[in-house]
Amino acid sequence: MNNTFTLKQSQVAALATNKVIRNTYTLLSMTLLFSALTAGASMTLNLPHPGLLFTFAGYFGLLFATSKFRNSSLGLVFVFALTGFMGYTLGPILNSYLALPNGSQIVMTAMGGTGAIFLGLSGYALTSRKDFSFMGGFLMAGILVAFMAGLGAVLFEMPALSLAVSSMFVLLMAGLILYQTSAIIHGGETNYIMATVTLFVSIFNLFTSLLHLLGAFNNSE
Repeated sequence: MNNTFTLKQSQVAALATNKVIRNTYTLLSMTLLFSALTAGASMTLNLPHPGLLFTFAGYFGLLFATSKFRNSSLGLVFVFALTGFMGYTLGPILNSYLALPNGSQIVMTAMGGTGAIFLGLSGYALTSRKDFSFMGGFLMAGILVAFMAGLGAVLFEMPALSLAVSSMFVLLMAGLILYQTSAIIHGGETNYIMATVTLFVSIFNLFTSLLHLLGAFNNSE
């Protein structure tokens, strides 16, 4: 009797996990497409970058709203608002890189690298089913340090520090992809809206960091 009950519990847990994985990657695909559309519109209209303060206010405000309504349908609205806003801020950045020599190659290389890293790490976490929860504290501390260092690099105009921060973010976002995918598999994250946001932000920061590094390498040649 106990064995039967345990088996049913594990089956229910497996079904719930598979549902979260399916919903997460479906929503992630939709938000990536929507963000690409808003980035394309921003590029076509040649919209200016909204600036650091407005970007932070929009990002953290929409992130807070998404988290607050993560258990309701309104959370989906804020997910698309957040990812669309991030796509809008990406448009001017892409235009600036496309204006560089070999700009198209830089953007495509960064895009291909981001896709390869995300698919490779997600696939590894899904197939190996290893538990990467031990990385949580390190990632939180690392992201906070990198974020503060990035602000310092912008405010004090320190290109070398900015490149170091981008390198840190590539490693941190790779770790975050492993951590979040593992959390979905092992039941640490049961809300597909928040799982989607975390993976989207990881992909976004990974892409922009690779852009920065590749652009700097191109300029040094």
